Amino acid sequence: MILHVDGNINKYYVQTLCMVFFPGATFGENEEPRSDTPEVTVSTYLDKEGAETAYASIKLNDKETEAIVTVSDDEPLTIATRSAIAAGRALFAAGKELLGYVPPWGILTGVRPAKVATGLIRSTGGIIKSKRVLRDEFFLSPQKAALAVSVAQNEMKLTKKIPQNSCSLYISIPFCPSRCAYCSFVSYTTPRLLSLIDEYIEALIDDLDETFSVIKELGLDVITVYIGGGTPTTLSEKQLERILSKVYENIDREKLTEFTLEAGRPDTITKEKLSVAKRYGVTRVSVNPQTLEDSILKEIGRKHTAEDFFRAYEIAKESGIRDINVDLIAGLPGDDFKKFAHTLDRIIELEPTNITVHTFCVKKASDLLKNDTGVYSLSGGDAAKSVSYSQLRTKFSGYKPYYMYRQKNTVGNLENVGFSKEGHEGMYNIYMMEEMQTIFAVGAGSVTKLVDYNREDESKNRIERIFKPKYPYEYLREHEKKKSGECQDESKSLRAKVLKFYKT
Repeated sequence: MILHVDGNINKYYVQTLCMVFFPGATFGENEEPRSDTPEVTVSTYLDKEGAETAYASIKLNDKETEAIVTVSDDEPLTIATRSAIAAGRALFAAGKELLGYVPPWGILTGVRPAKVATGLIRSTGGIIKSKRVLRDEFFLSPQKAALAVSVAQNEMKLTKKIPQNSCSLYISIPFCPSRCAYCSFVSYTTPRLLSLIDEYIEALIDDLDETFSVIKELGLDVITVYIGGGTPTTLSEKQLERILSKVYENIDREKLTEFTLEAGRPDTITKEKLSVAKRYGVTRVSVNPQTLEDSILKEIGRKHTAEDFFRAYEIAKESGIRDINVDLIAGLPGDDFKKFAHTLDRIIELEPTNITVHTFCVKKASDLLKNDTGVYSLSGGDAAKSVSYSQLRTKFSGYKPYYMYRQKNTVGNLENVGFSKEGHEGMYNIYMMEEMQTIFAVGAGSVTKLVDYNREDESKNRIERIFKPKYPYEYLREHEKKKSGECQDESKSLRAKVLKFYKT
C-alpha cells in the first residue's frame, strides 16, 4: 500500500485505519504505484474558525473516492483528539464508498476496546450514553458497542477491590511440540531448540530468583501467576515440577488468588503433569482444541485429534484443578459456520468454567501466509457469523464476557473474547489487558510491565516496559553473560530499573 499522511495526525494510527479496509496491508516506503495497489492520502488541518478538517482519498483499480470531514472545536469529544476523529471519519467514509463495506468496529482501533468503553462510562456517567458515543463518534455497530460496554462493566465490577501492593507474574515457556500453520514462532519447535529446554529452565530459575527478590524488596504480594507459551506442557513432568516448586516456595499462598498453567495442546497433557500442577497450587488450566474438526486440525498443523482433546479434557477434569479454560478459533481456513457452531455446542456441553473465542489471525511470518496470501478476509465471511453465534450461545448458557482484545490482521477485523461462569473469571487476563497492575515477566520473549495505576484519573497512569530477549538462544546468551560477570552495569539490572520506576 502507498500511504501519504500530512498534518497533525499520527502515521501509525492512519496505518491501523487503513488495515480495517485492507487487511494484511504492508506500507513499503518505495513501493511503485500500480492500478491494483491501494493508494491512500490523509491530511488534516485547522481552519480559520479553529475546527479540525480532514481529507481522505483512496485510489484502487482506477477508481477513486474522496471525503472531507470537519470536527468543530465545540463538538463534545470524550476520548480521541479532534484530528484523529476527523481523519478516522474521513477515511471511513472514503473506504465505505469505495468498497461498500462497513467495519463493525468502525474507526475504533487498538488492542483494548473495553478500556475505551471504561473511560466513556466514567466520563459520561452512563451505559446508554457510552454506547451512543461508541456508535456516533467511533461508528461501532450496535452489537459491538454493546459488547464493549458489557465487558467494561464486568471488568469494573471485578476490579473494584484490587489488593493494595499487589502484582502478578508471567512465566514464558516458548516451546511447542509442533508448529501451527498460523504461528510466527518459526524456530521454537526445532530439535535444536527443544534440546535447550533443560538449560533454559536453569536460566529461568535464576530469573525467577532475581524477580522474587525484587518483589519482596518492594513489599508486593503476587496475587496471580500465569505460565504461558508456547505450550508449557511440552515440558516433562520433572521439568514442570522444577518451575512450579520454585514459584510455590516464593509466594504467599494465602494471598495468591489464581495460578494458571497454559497446557494448550491436548497431545502434551498427561495425568502425571496435571497431578504435579495440582500439587503445587495450580488453579486454572487451559486445554485448547481450537476446533473439533479433525480435517481442519490437520490442515493447520495441529498434531492432535478431537478425540485427543476429549481425553485431555477428562484428565484435566479428574485432576481436581478448579477451573478449565477451552480456546476456540473462529474463521480457520476450511472452517464454516456449521462446523464452528457444532464445535462450540459440544464444548458447552462439557461445561468448562471458561471459554475463550479467538478470531483467526495470521502472523506475517507464518507458513500459512507464505503459502496462501488470500487468507485475509475483509468482511470475515462465516467468521463474523461464528463470532456472533459464540456471544449469543455462551450468554444463554450461563457465561458472561469478562475480557476482550483485538489484533491486527484478523479476518473481518473481529475480536477475541473470554467468557466465564460467574466467579470463575481469569483475573490475570484483565490485569494484563487493562494495564491496572504491575506484571513481572520472566523467560524468553517476556515483557515486564511496570504500572503506576491511578483509578481516579487513568490519564495519569505511568507504564514502563522491560523486555527480555525474544528467542531462547538469545535469552540463554544473556544469562551466560550475567553468570560470567560480563554484565557489570548495575543500572541495567531488573532491580535498578524497577526501583527507579517505583521511586519516581
